[in-house]
Amino acid sequence: MLVYGRNVAKEVLQKPEKVKKIILMKNFDDKEINSLIEKYDFKIEYLDKKGFSKFDKYSHQGIILDIDDFSYTNYKEFLNIDDAKLVILDHLEDPHNLGAIIRTCEAAGISGIIIPKDRSVDVNSTVMKTSAGALENVKLAKVTNLVNVIGELKENGYWIVGTALEGGTDYRDIDYTGKIALVIGNEGNGISKSVLNECDYIAKIPMYGKINSLNASVAAGIMIYEVISLDK
Repeated sequence: MLVYGRNVAKEVLQKPEKVKKIILMKNFDDKEINSLIEKYDFKIEYLDKKGFSKFDKYSHQGIILDIDDFSYTNYKEFLNIDDAKLVILDHLEDPHNLGAIIRTCEAAGISGIIIPKDRSVDVNSTVMKTSAGALENVKLAKVTNLVNVIGELKENGYWIVGTALEGGTDYRDIDYTGKIALVIGNEGNGISKSVLNECDYIAKIPMYGKINSLNASVAAGIMIYEVISLDK
């Protein structure tokens, strides 16, 4: 998988065993990155500005890393973590939203993220870049059936908190003590009915303006920091 940009490179280069090759623009000048590169015997390909032009749509900033495909975590690692805080993404489709949510989860110290295998955005170069390399420090599990996994989480002491535009409880009035799994729905359709039926609480973020919805990553950010507020 190719990943682009300096922020991602700074994170990925901390784990050099994942890097297959580095593509650099001639005269690339970033002291921190060059220092990391000099520590290891990486395979490096140098291209001039014209050679890099085919990658311009990716905002590469003069550096591209060819790395191993992302390695997903087994969700069972999350079952027995004391007071764990998880984020479940119910068929999110936009890689920018996924990347932004991963970045927020890393900043907030979330225990892990769960996504479904089907009808959901996968980890790709856009997700890596949007997360600004945060994905290197976040556990992300991919599962076949969200409903079954949610049932297993509940059996292991998790409370499931869904999010919705209508109905439900003001998100500030919910008790987030203990093990919590926060569910964020699809950008267009929200949380699927089958998943919604498994939620112990439905949280609503009040809207005071004329726009009656928030971007999925913005809503996730508000909820994530409310969920962790008792731990900090």
